[in-house]
Amino acid sequence: MAQAWHLKSRPHGMPTSDNFEYKALTLPALEEGMVHVRNHWLSVDPYMRGRMNDVKSYVPPFQIGEPLEGGAVGEVVESRSPDFQPGDKVLHMAGWRDEAVLPAQALNKLPSIPGIEAKDFLGNLGLTGGTAYWGLLDAAQAKEGDIVFVSAAAGAVGSAVVQIAKAKGMTVIGSAGGPDKVEFVKSLGADAVIDYKGGVPLVKALAEAAPKGIDVYFDNVGGEHLDAALAHGRRDARFAICGMIDGYNSGEPTSLRYIMRVIAMRMMLKGFIYTDYLPRNAEFYADMGQLVATGKVKSRDTVVEGLEKTPEAFLGLFSGANTGKMLVKL
Repeated sequence: MAQAWHLKSRPHGMPTSDNFEYKALTLPALEEGMVHVRNHWLSVDPYMRGRMNDVKSYVPPFQIGEPLEGGAVGEVVESRSPDFQPGDKVLHMAGWRDEAVLPAQALNKLPSIPGIEAKDFLGNLGLTGGTAYWGLLDAAQAKEGDIVFVSAAAGAVGSAVVQIAKAKGMTVIGSAGGPDKVEFVKSLGADAVIDYKGGVPLVKALAEAAPKGIDVYFDNVGGEHLDAALAHGRRDARFAICGMIDGYNSGEPTSLRYIMRVIAMRMMLKGFIYTDYLPRNAEFYADMGQLVATGKVKSRDTVVEGLEKTPEAFLGLFSGANTGKMLVKL
């Protein structure tokens, strides 16, 4: 019998284990055009917190009593579609469970790239790496010679941004919490790293790390990090607004105390969503696949073992429990 995590109730503030329910999942019949998949890896990501709220957004909210969803990599067990055969490795969005029966069009067969593991398609060759790649190079229009500031630089997306920026000839300043994460970001090649837990106000710490200011800010956090970036943005600075994890559970807006500098410095703030770029996946796989295969972009995964620990892995994202990509291995 398949098992899945369901949304039991909507959280108020920080989610807890009480918001999730682990129970059997009845799989639909394997009809024509359907594929039965057994999952091997699950992704948990900060954006899922927004889907726990009953609000309109760029993706529908999770429904109470229904299985949660998220990126997953699995293997085809049985297929009634000519496009998939047993043994095929596939990427899909029916995560938070061990098995799924899905329409063939909901699956993407993983390409064979030398040196690439299946789990990489949930990380640097999936939503994580794609978010970093397109946010930096398209939304923020970052280019060789730019000075780039990255918040949550020890996280999954942030660590990919650091490495892509360095591979493309940029100067990179990262922000991370605590000595271990600071050392990790330095090991990725960052030119300077701010410990935002070090007691120095971020706006002052960024002034010291980037005395000439910044050209690009990749925002995963919002809050004081966004304020500091606004305070030190140079003429025509470009900000890629990826996520604002500081406010996901508090619901409090970012202060934007330096927002007036946007006018004088002609800054651009651009929000973006990874799925906007799916039609350009071939382009992404070609360039990012090369960066990953040659070791210019590496990942450090935080792996939690067992489907039963998926909520624990998810909640760990909000307490800094992960370095790099948080994955659940089944």
